[in-house]
Amino acid sequence: MSEHGFHVHGAHDHAVEHEAESGSGLGQYVAIFTAILASIGAVVSYQGGATQNEAMMYKNEAVLKKTQASDQWNFYQAKSNKGHLMELAADMVPESKQAFYKKQIAKYEQDKAVIKQKAEALEAESAKANADSERVMHPHHRLAQSMTLIQIAISLASITVLTRRKWLFSLAAVAAAGGVSLWITALL
Repeated sequence: MSEHGFHVHGAHDHAVEHEAESGSGLGQYVAIFTAILASIGAVVSYQGGATQNEAMMYKNEAVLKKTQASDQWNFYQAKSNKGHLMELAADMVPESKQAFYKKQIAKYEQDKAVIKQKAEALEAESAKANADSERVMHPHHRLAQSMTLIQIAISLASITVLTRRKWLFSLAAVAAAGGVSLWITALL
């Protein structure tokens, strides 16, 4: 453009200006198409992140419960060791003092039963949290594939505007349909 009101532009600029003035054309369709895909892509991306976060929370819960179960099993082992020491002591002391040690042995056996039950319950909770993590993560793969196809569709649509090759727009529509289809199957 010149300072004197006279300007020269290339054929591409002229075509773009002419198309903008007419109000319709390939560029406008591609713009609407990519805006819709970008909106859908934002929703798919959010859902993918949300499923990943939820799966990670379940996985963290599984690790926590497994650690707590391990602590209980260590406590169980400590009680078991103390019980064995009481058995040894009972064998070494005179019969008059064995009652105390036998009472301690019985106490440790009761303690072990409670600890074992708690450890097994924590292991079951860990297994359930692990299963929940896997269940929640399952749609994430479809959502990631969906997002990939949507991004490919947006890229192809952008190239369509630059090259004016309408067959690229058709290919973009196919990629978009595949992305939306995968998104729907992830929701089901």
